[in-house]
Amino acid sequence: MKLQLAVDRVSIEKAIDIIRETENDIDIIEIGTSLIKDFGLESVKRIRKEFPDKIILADIKTVDEAEYEFEAVYQAGADIATVLGAASLETIRICQKVAQNYQKDYMIDLLETSPEKQIELKQFTDGILCVHLPSDKSTGLLSLIESTLSQIHDFPRLSVAGGINSQTIAEIKKANFEIAIVGSAITKSANVRESAKIFKTIVDGDDEHA
Repeated sequence: MKLQLAVDRVSIEKAIDIIRETENDIDIIEIGTSLIKDFGLESVKRIRKEFPDKIILADIKTVDEAEYEFEAVYQAGADIATVLGAASLETIRICQKVAQNYQKDYMIDLLETSPEKQIELKQFTDGILCVHLPSDKSTGLLSLIESTLSQIHDFPRLSVAGGINSQTIAEIKKANFEIAIVGSAITKSANVRESAKIFKTIVDGDDEHA
């Protein structure tokens, strides 16, 4: 399982400082939605310049204008872009096509999607489905994972996000997730470098016994 660090609600300079502190222990840098809303594509370009060898996800949460938004963010330096699962299937197909054209990845955010829509989204087998507890909800991640996996457990590429902490990530590790997305549990901690190391140790722990 890979560890993705979501950096959000800070300046670009502060984001770079956080990433520099944690880069040895994270696999994917996520430029969060609010960071992109505050600073636009400049946030992607700057972070790509500072970290040329890291995988970068731009959490743009596209819901329409898919071709324009996905092309723009890939050209700015992102390796992965996000589209809302609540978007139309046609929009998501356009995201898929642009990702294929650029030889990049795309993630479909399942935020507030119905079980019926989740099943429909299983056709996008080259994408990553993200089980996502909304930021405006403080609890319920594990129950959300359980209910969502009842629909999509056999999907090849899965990620999970939403208030993950050092306790819940141990449970998440038991499921078939490719990526665990951690935000404030690292970025808002007193020692971001040490927190990233703790999460990475948990994420990698079972691999030693594989």
